[in-house]
Amino acid sequence: MKIVFATANPHKLEEVKAICGDCNIEFALPNEGFTPIENGSTFEENSLIKAKEAYRVSKTYCLADDSGLCVEALDGAPGLYSARYAGTQNEKIEKLLNELSGTNNRAAKFVCCMTLLDDKGNMIYQTTGECKGYIVKKRKGINGFGYDPIFLVDGYSKTMAELTSEEKNKISHRAIALKKVLKFLQNMS
Repeated sequence: MKIVFATANPHKLEEVKAICGDCNIEFALPNEGFTPIENGSTFEENSLIKAKEAYRVSKTYCLADDSGLCVEALDGAPGLYSARYAGTQNEKIEKLLNELSGTNNRAAKFVCCMTLLDDKGNMIYQTTGECKGYIVKKRKGINGFGYDPIFLVDGYSKTMAELTSEEKNKISHRAIALKKVLKFLQNMS
């Protein structure tokens, strides 16, 4: 089965392929012209927007995710705006650390909503995965991307960026959501 994964981020596509392993699904990037306007007010809405845009340009099964980091002390920020929180990734991390400098509440979670459309463009499944933890004061680790160097995973003494790819792909928010999608697809066939 071929599924277009609605992203322009090659890191996400590689992560999805690694999580799936040999699940008999061929994931591909959307055709040229994939330009979603993420103007939803929830991860679910933005995920659906991306899936519909991928379907518009690809006309086949499409899977989209919308994900972000939600920090309790910041009322869920950066949340939907995680990718647009500041200019560079370094600036995003610095901004977040600065905003948390006066608080002891550093609880946070990564959230990922995935939406699956069939080959006619109908939504057939939507699910969410979460990975809980907290924000550390200094970056640790070199793996992963985004906010991974400052996110300490619950139950681990490592940041997401200190985990191996194999470890991360078992516990991440994206892995949790994707495993639910894969189970849905298995039950569908």
